Amino acid sequence: MKFIFAFISLLILSSCSTYSDSDLNEFDRKIKAYLKKEGIQCEKSESGLYSKILEEGSGELIQYKDIVQFTYKGKLLNGDVFDEQTEAVEYPVGQLIGAWKEIMLQLKKGSKAYLISPPQLGYGTNKLDDIPQNSILIFELAVVDVK
Repeated sequence: MKFIFAFISLLILSSCSTYSDSDLNEFDRKIKAYLKKEGIQCEKSESGLYSKILEEGSGELIQYKDIVQFTYKGKLLNGDVFDEQTEAVEYPVGQLIGAWKEIMLQLKKGSKAYLISPPQLGYGTNKLDDIPQNSILIFELAVVDVK
């Protein structure tokens, strides 16, 4: 649960981090190697987020002003799980890390998604308890409700 509370406090800090083109290319290379090794197909967005919608859900697309309830599992590229919420947590879309904001705007109530976030869309150069700085993060999430 302490991971969730870090969203809000680190959101501002991580959005201030900047990376060189070389850094961004290295993150992208690592993500592509992981996807190839695991045999996973994802789409890459302009921001560098890799994602795959696993279930479409129903209703209207989530909006930036919405409050979402969702479950998730987060892990590092080495497979270490750093957080898992099997009971829904609730947050305004605007308070989520960049990767989650981006994917949420493509989802509906009942949607499930898989995403790989480069550091610039996650926690950047900030270190959390179980998340080293500049970590590439893998998430599976399911939208339970939208308000």
